[in-house]
Amino acid sequence: MKIAVITLGCKVNKYESDALIFELKSRGIEATDQLEEADAYIVNTCAVTNEAEKKSRQMLERVRKQNPNAKIYVMGCASQNKPDKFLEKGAQFVVGTASKKKLLDELENMGHKRFDLPIDYEDDLFSAQTLTRAFIKIQDGCNHFCTYCLIPYLRGRSRSRSMGSILQEVERLPEEVKEIVFVGIDVSDFQIDGQKGLGLLLEKSDKYNKRLRLSSMEDNLIDEEFLKTLKSLKNFCPHFHLSLQSGSDNVLKKMNRKYTTQQFAQSVENIRKVFPNAGITTDIIVGFPTETDEDFEDTLKFVEKVKFSQLHIFPYSKRDGTTASKLYKDLSGDIKISRLKKLEAVGERLKKEFISSNKTGKVLIEEKVGDCFVGYTENYIRCFLKEEVKIGQVVDVKILKPFKNGALAEKLK
Repeated sequence: MKIAVITLGCKVNKYESDALIFELKSRGIEATDQLEEADAYIVNTCAVTNEAEKKSRQMLERVRKQNPNAKIYVMGCASQNKPDKFLEKGAQFVVGTASKKKLLDELENMGHKRFDLPIDYEDDLFSAQTLTRAFIKIQDGCNHFCTYCLIPYLRGRSRSRSMGSILQEVERLPEEVKEIVFVGIDVSDFQIDGQKGLGLLLEKSDKYNKRLRLSSMEDNLIDEEFLKTLKSLKNFCPHFHLSLQSGSDNVLKKMNRKYTTQQFAQSVENIRKVFPNAGITTDIIVGFPTETDEDFEDTLKFVEKVKFSQLHIFPYSKRDGTTASKLYKDLSGDIKISRLKKLEAVGERLKKEFISSNKTGKVLIEEKVGDCFVGYTENYIRCFLKEEVKIGQVVDVKILKPFKNGALAEKLK
């Protein structure tokens, strides 16, 4: 029997899918993460936006084309939200975000079952890392309840994986893995015995001589003690993905974000005092229902002020069940798209400016794309090298100019 595990959405989903593949193989079942012919498919879904849910449902049609007779099993945030939609699309069995390992015990069953969202971290799935960059999940759930977001309702409250379990996985990483990315729904809330624990986790992981990188962070993580810890590490990659969401204090308040633009800007300033060349990337939602033209102009000005190295921009997506969907009338699609395009243009210019400000870097070569070898610098510039280099090698490079969605670089002699 062959099972294909197909993933939509975030790095946490990717980690969980990889862990399912590892578990399937340990049970003697052939498993792959590729969309190819198989006897059965497990689709790991996303619900961060309406479009993500739509793509999750459409994936069932795509796997049917690979094998019309295959059984389809569904899990993840979209199926936690609306399991019946996937049964209507022909799924045999549907679970949500909890107890994903139990899905493997239900492969012969029909219908749907949404297990209760856990209070403690479910530590029953481990991934087999074979690439140059390993994603390691350290946390699940979220306590923020931003007014636009469904994730706390679909993933449950924040809960942290134990330090011992994480370090065991780090120790098992093969030599080929040169970089670790710690991921979670809210990595900033990783705790040890009820206290902030991310700094200690990074200190403990630093001895393994692999580059260390963090996924998306919240502003409240950035303080003097944390930055001092990061500075002391040999292997930390100075890339900070700080979720902004809006450059307007009016909108941030309506979003139930727990900071002001002044606080956010201060965090960025503090980072740059310690890591002058840090890559600082962010997420921004345009077209939140209360966002006026003036609010959007504030966002444009704030983005220019901070000079992010890259923007990830999303039009607001109304999610039934959220506070925003109940309180506010949605803006027109035309307004959202217009603002999206304006902000994208600013973001593209700032990205090129950041690339041009970098002269050299250390690139972990991850893949070959066309005639180029591709990887990321420590501060998260995607570099393209036309010279022959080895995948998995860390290369000192000279950054030449912006190129494609990153930079053209050459190996330093």
